[in-house]
Amino acid sequence: MSETKTLQHRTDGPDDAPLLVLGPALGATWHMWDRQIPELTRHWRVLRFDLPGHGGAPAHAASAAADYAQRLLATVDALGVDRFGYAGCSLGGAIGAQLALDHPQRVSSLALVSCSARHGTPDAWRQRGVVVRTNGLEPIAASTPERWFTSAFAAAQPAIVEWAVQMVRTTDPGCYIAACETLAAFDIRTELSRIGVPALVVAGAEDEATPPADARALVAGIPDARLAIVPGASHLVPVEQPGAVTELLIRHLTTTWQQSAAGPPAPAPVIAPEPQQASAVAELEAAEAPAVRADPYEAGMKVRREVLGDAHVDRAAENADDFTQDFQDFVTRYAWGEIWNRPGIDRRTRSVATLTALTARGHFDELAFHTRAALRNGLTPAEIKEILLHTGVYCGVPAANTAFSVAQRVIQEETAPEA
Repeated sequence: MSETKTLQHRTDGPDDAPLLVLGPALGATWHMWDRQIPELTRHWRVLRFDLPGHGGAPAHAASAAADYAQRLLATVDALGVDRFGYAGCSLGGAIGAQLALDHPQRVSSLALVSCSARHGTPDAWRQRGVVVRTNGLEPIAASTPERWFTSAFAAAQPAIVEWAVQMVRTTDPGCYIAACETLAAFDIRTELSRIGVPALVVAGAEDEATPPADARALVAGIPDARLAIVPGASHLVPVEQPGAVTELLIRHLTTTWQQSAAGPPAPAPVIAPEPQQASAVAELEAAEAPAVRADPYEAGMKVRREVLGDAHVDRAAENADDFTQDFQDFVTRYAWGEIWNRPGIDRRTRSVATLTALTARGHFDELAFHTRAALRNGLTPAEIKEILLHTGVYCGVPAANTAFSVAQRVIQEETAPEA
């Protein structure tokens, strides 16, 4: 079993002070918290970390919010610290929320900045991954000012805007794409009630990426949470309104640390049956366990949405009626729940086989949406071109000619940089 990777980080402040961890947004480095450090280090020992592939950090991509959380815990463990406060922005906030869900005994208090229980839609994040895989990070970097800052701030602070563009431009593309996949999969809307640490939710009043409505939903779902809307700020609130964010963090984190100095409450006792009784119960459960395969429908729907996108699957569901519904269920269970969900080969390889088969059989309507799926599954336009060239030899030139026309249209639509 390999050792859990740690994160590139730095610490500031007195070694004997309580630890505060600051998590960055996607595309940003730990420097996004520079303006908070002078005041925070009067009260805290502050640890700032970089996401994989950001700020020169090793490009060991993480696959899920829980993976980032485990790496952060390994980083904190190396300092010999048990409990700590946590504040994170955007993806950094998602990591903090995951920590609070999975390791509540480690987190004394939580601040979620520009955060949401579900950041946008999975389709939008996977689409961004396709754009980066095809065009690199330059289009994303160029559009960063509009996503991160208000227009007034961008006009008044051109040096900071250029710094932000450079941060994104120098990020490792593979790690950025993996982070997009993390945000596509992140959805804790049904789990908010399990966050048991005191939480501060901070939103920029003019943030379009994670609007104040998302912040209000977090506060409504987390049992012990309060809301702060910062005027004159968009997505990167700690950079745009550093003084306001610093004051909010100090007030919240210091108060909650003092309240939790005794540590988290002890868990409720678990009453176990007597040993002989436990053995009898286990035997009974084993005897009554049904030898029936689990229904693959739910797993199939999950894979179908991840590969084809919510919009396509939703359209299929809307168009289904009494005549076609059974067929849609059949496709979900057996094509997606059984075949696409098998472990033998990865999704990229399955997309190669699917594009080839659809071209050979002349199923060009399905070739269109499976070209989109292939891009989501990690194939580049250059690789799709090579696959279709190969089909020209083995499936026939007319079929390949039509396939090229279909795929070209889809690739142009899917890889157009964000406006």
